[in-house]
Amino acid sequence: MVSTLDEQRAHGGAGTHDVTNQAPPLTPYDASDDTALLEGLRREGAGWAEEDLRRLGRQAGSAQAQEWADLANRHEPELRTHDRYGNRVDEVEFHPSWHHLMRTAIGEGLAASPWADDRPGAHVVRSAGGLVWGHTEAGHGCPTSMTYAAVPALRRQPELAKLYEPLLTSREYDPVLREPTEKRGLLAGMGMTEKQGGSDVRTNTTAATPTAEPGVYTLRGHKWFTSAPMCDVFLVLAQAPGGLSCFLVPRVLPDGTRNMFRIQRLKDKLGNRSNASSEPEFDGTVAWLVGAEGQGVKTIIEMVNCTRLDCVMMSAALMRKSLVEAAHHARHRSAFGARLVDQPLMRNVLADLALESEAATTITLRLAGAADRAIRGDEGEAAFRRIATAVGKYWVTKRGPAFTAEALECLGGNGYVEDSGMPRHYREAPLLSIWEGSGNVNALDVLRALSREPGTAEALFGELALARGADARLDAAVTRLRTGLSAASPTTARRLVEQMALALQGSLLVRHAPPAVADAFCATRLGGDWGHAFGTLPESAGLDAIVERALPGGEG
Repeated sequence: MVSTLDEQRAHGGAGTHDVTNQAPPLTPYDASDDTALLEGLRREGAGWAEEDLRRLGRQAGSAQAQEWADLANRHEPELRTHDRYGNRVDEVEFHPSWHHLMRTAIGEGLAASPWADDRPGAHVVRSAGGLVWGHTEAGHGCPTSMTYAAVPALRRQPELAKLYEPLLTSREYDPVLREPTEKRGLLAGMGMTEKQGGSDVRTNTTAATPTAEPGVYTLRGHKWFTSAPMCDVFLVLAQAPGGLSCFLVPRVLPDGTRNMFRIQRLKDKLGNRSNASSEPEFDGTVAWLVGAEGQGVKTIIEMVNCTRLDCVMMSAALMRKSLVEAAHHARHRSAFGARLVDQPLMRNVLADLALESEAATTITLRLAGAADRAIRGDEGEAAFRRIATAVGKYWVTKRGPAFTAEALECLGGNGYVEDSGMPRHYREAPLLSIWEGSGNVNALDVLRALSREPGTAEALFGELALARGADARLDAAVTRLRTGLSAASPTTARRLVEQMALALQGSLLVRHAPPAVADAFCATRLGGDWGHAFGTLPESAGLDAIVERALPGGEG
């Protein structure tokens, strides 16, 4: 006779109940199974990379890659200031999962490799890859983004670019600190902000003193928020005799000795926990001038264009990942006699999130296309990129926190526990609005571009004009935007930039998305037929068509 205890063991527990009505694991899934993403890839001239993107999508959605993401955030980086003998080393140790993520990202060309690729669309491919690989975790996107952004700035000093660019554009991940030119590949970081100024870098106090060797300086001062301190080289702003200037600071000097780069502590951050962010101090730190003295901000401006695009891309990736998680749960969870996905109000929420996600993905790829063509000499696209990247950075990153909160709520209490992964997404979302200039900084930068670079307004309205006549609500929004420009002021900058972003997203969707998506977006975001929270689409919206387009596998 089988005992009660044996019965309990056979059922794997106390035997009080069977587990039912829980969603199965999402993995494995294909993170590239996104119609809007693939259509945008082809439209922006990068369809030649679709097979590689799909392969990366399957890897991103694999159980292994998702486990790497979880472990890299659960086992956070640790600062080791000294070795066992008391020597100062200033190193950060990472969990092996961090290195697996980095190795894949670098190997797949998500860092600086597009700068060494002559094929049109190479920079679009990188952004599309970020949208897909971003389904893992966001922390390791910081060093890959900074490495990508460092190349155009470094080109202002051709002799330095000749030495370092081939290693920065390498697809080899080589994490050990040693003399840069002896490595198979390099990573670059940035040291811009300081305690007293933040984004106001002109108030920096770090001093750069020329040495007897032309172009070589020593730095003394501190930096307040320098991420990825285990990078090989850093672009740093400091006050030289001629004013604020940009410098290249290697962690290891050409003679193999460690440069003075004292890591005081690692930041205890809300999110982005896998990525080390530090406070380094310089004291006799050797640095090489990049660009001319006094031209530090001008030298790094191209870096800003690159990293702001990555903020848009990472926000769009986070939205898509959160939507996929929410939709997966809704497909498999039932309540009140029906699957959640079939409940009308939940379907409204998912459709509304899908609209926001597609608009974010579409503008990301349009900005990436503009960057690719601007880099190749297209002046019109360069003007569009200048204003539209700041507009997109302001708006898409602002939408991220509300979006991830709503997606988390789709899972109910299940979404509020760490095992679901949703809290990590929620904590990550606010960073992308803060990084590379907060909302105010970006909104004011748009005003600056409009006043100082008249071609930017012409480029933006030229883009909007491509959809003229296709939707009356979009036409009205563009008319309001023109009127608003004449009364633009710092006080109303946020409202103006929001209008720009919504008009641009509406224009892109009217031209490229199915009618159900474009109509619902214009009715709500431009026409005002919308509430103040997600899930408030009007009765007339084509919910089924929107949801079926958005969900992986075509299931709704």
